[in-house]
Amino acid sequence: QVQLVESGGGLVQAGGSLRLSCVASGRTFSRYVMGWFRRPPGKEREFVGAITYTGDLIYYSDSMKGRFTVSRDNAKNTVYLQMNSLTPEDTAVYYCAADSNSAVWPLWSTGKLDYWGQGTQVTVSS
Repeated sequence: QVQLVESGGGLVQAGGSLRLSCVASGRTFSRYVMGWFRRPPGKEREFVGAITYTGDLIYYSDSMKGRFTVSRDNAKNTVYLQMNSLTPEDTAVYYCAADSNSAVWPLWSTGKLDYWGQGTQVTVSS
């Protein structure tokens, strides 16, 4: 069993930045692909990005590539989501996820992953 706890969400003005963190506990963190999804208000959950065990491969949603950066620190059991140039359209609940399958794609496009966090709210004001 893996427990995921997100933090770092909050209210930010358009154009600002936030860094989300997700701390994992329970199993060997470095053996899991880690990543992020988000659910904007009234919309479907969408993939943000995912990072492989060693961090050598990082996948992003095309719409967020260039503004968002996923990284991980296996020594701290933590995955990060750095978000820059935020717009009100980035307002959403952001979820951390983990999966033991090393094949990131297309699995992560389905959202059928082993573990999920509870989510952290990010609100971007105009």
